[in-house]
Amino acid sequence: MLDTLRDKAARHPYWALALVTLAALLPFVAKPFNIDDPLFIWAARQIHAHPGDPYGFNVEWGWREFPMAKVTENPPLACYYLALAAGIFGWGEVGLHMAFLLPALAVILGTYRLARHFCRSPGWAALMTLFTPVFLVSANTLMCDVLMLAFWIWAVAFWVEGMERQSVGRLVTAGVLVALAIISKYYAVCLVPLLAAHALILNRRLGRWVLALLIPVAAIVLYQLATSSLYGAGLLGAAAHYARFATGHFGFSKISACATALAFTGGCVATAVFFAPLLWQRTTSLIIATAGAAIVFVLVAGKVFQKYAATAEGSPAFTEIQFVFWALGGLSLLTLAAVEVRRRPDAVSWLLALWVWGTFLFAAVINWTVNGRSLLPLVPAVAILAVRRLEGMTTMRPKPMAVCLALGAALAFLVAWADFSFSCAVRRVAERVCTKNGHSSATLWFQGHWGFQFYMQQLGAAPVDFKSSPLKPGDIVAVPSNNTNLMPLDPARSVLIDLVTEKGSSVLATMDTSTGAGFYSSVWGPLPFAFGHVPSEYARVYELRQPSVAVPGDSK
Repeated sequence: MLDTLRDKAARHPYWALALVTLAALLPFVAKPFNIDDPLFIWAARQIHAHPGDPYGFNVEWGWREFPMAKVTENPPLACYYLALAAGIFGWGEVGLHMAFLLPALAVILGTYRLARHFCRSPGWAALMTLFTPVFLVSANTLMCDVLMLAFWIWAVAFWVEGMERQSVGRLVTAGVLVALAIISKYYAVCLVPLLAAHALILNRRLGRWVLALLIPVAAIVLYQLATSSLYGAGLLGAAAHYARFATGHFGFSKISACATALAFTGGCVATAVFFAPLLWQRTTSLIIATAGAAIVFVLVAGKVFQKYAATAEGSPAFTEIQFVFWALGGLSLLTLAAVEVRRRPDAVSWLLALWVWGTFLFAAVINWTVNGRSLLPLVPAVAILAVRRLEGMTTMRPKPMAVCLALGAALAFLVAWADFSFSCAVRRVAERVCTKNGHSSATLWFQGHWGFQFYMQQLGAAPVDFKSSPLKPGDIVAVPSNNTNLMPLDPARSVLIDLVTEKGSSVLATMDTSTGAGFYSSVWGPLPFAFGHVPSEYARVYELRQPSVAVPGDSK
């Protein structure tokens, strides 16, 4: 029977990959909205009312209410897709997550199609892409990252085919897909120089391909003009300005950011790391281990963990061990790209290496924080590089490769489940707070954002605006535990009346300062996910005794 299934998969690879992808993602379609999902949902609702003005509303996201155009750091194509999906499936969790299965499918099938041009076993590259922690977690959000990657991977596939066949139609299609990727997430601007570099290395001269790359350039110009007309400033430039501001505000050194990005790369693409014993010979392993010793020195010098006081209160030694392990893994993946160029310095090797190294440097040096979402684009390239290296060895070893893939898949599911559990716990806390306190004559206020804000507002509570909210005696204020932009209430003006606690994952976290996990932002921790004792999600509920308008401080 196993041989029969294998034969059918070989005859119909796209259908087989589609079924495997759906089987991997369907268990998470009821995931509650969390992190930045609400921003995309609110913009989608705005699009339903005003299709030409996606960000023309205000949102309390920070210390006070701001125009959405100043809050969001992403273009609106994912919001338009959400608006379309909601018109068909409604605004519930299951319907919207089902709609976002389509971009996830496109990524895996696009990886297979691209890998066919670069290696003899493209199915392995597609499966390695699917069963990575960063892909499984990102594919279960409503944010723009997987949609952007779907356009990205198909743009590269059509570009490569267009260059191979000298097909103007395929090159133009690639240019259109690049433009769509940019309007999904600004990082896709990097596709323009990446594809240009591939063409120049391949042909050593300019050609008709330049015209195809003018399509995304024109899209950028039009987008800047349109958003400048609507909101007073081009939003692409505004996002770049915010990245510079936030980088200075949080104060992480470049050395610390690069070390953290190594750990994030190793953890986010853990499945490829598990293939390391098959990829490297002893000499290379020794070099990587030596470089790892330098990472340990950085740790001892306190360059990374000195910013994470909360981690020191947990199990810092265990966190550091995990950090070193994944940083070594990240280093091995970057080395994989460099070795490929040295072994075969052709246009394909340079395309893949620049793809990987460019994404890493953006996440480490340019972006305002290191996070899994910023590293997601390099996953297909790493998977293809790993398969190319395995094929370049004496023989492919399917059984050991299957073991490595299974280990990676098991970890990826565990991380995705931990993030799912985190979201569920946040929603349950919000529901319990509102059930207990939302029906009295007093106003129910809350601090914090992300999924907690979404469900609190959905249940009738009001967000605290630290500049103008008229908090009165007798009002109730809920303050969540694991959130952003929080301000402890003055104990002289308030009294704690309740503590609402809900358990999420017990042994693995994606966002928890005590374990050092910061999948969505390294401000939380230097690891994309971390094993350890994960505290429960909770909210403190206070009753105000005196009139008060809170003043923002330094607390997250």
